Amino acid sequence: QLRIVESGGGLVQPGGSLRLSCVVSGSRFVAAHIGWFRQAPGKEREGVSCITRGGSNTYSADSVKGRFTISRDNAKNTVYLQMTDLKPEDTAVYYCAAILDSQSQCVFESWKYPYWGQGTQVTVSS
Repeated sequence: QLRIVESGGGLVQPGGSLRLSCVVSGSRFVAAHIGWFRQAPGKEREGVSCITRGGSNTYSADSVKGRFTISRDNAKNTVYLQMTDLKPEDTAVYYCAAILDSQSQCVFESWKYPYWGQGTQVTVSS
């Protein structure tokens, strides 16, 4: 069982930056692929970035490539999402999720992730 807690959200002006943190409790963190997802009002949840259990591979949605960077510190059981050049369309609740999977790649299908945090609100507005 993994427990997930996100933090770091807030209000930021367009062009600004935020760093989200995802702390995962449980000894199997090092075996888990981690994904960041977001859901804006009236929209479906979408995958933003994910990172494999060893941290060697990362994937990002086209809408955030070049602006968002995902990383993990296995010694701290933490995954980060560094967000730069934020845009109003990045406004959403951001969720961290974990999957214990033997596959070598992480995925953006949210239904495959059994463990979720409560989410953190990111609002980009002037």
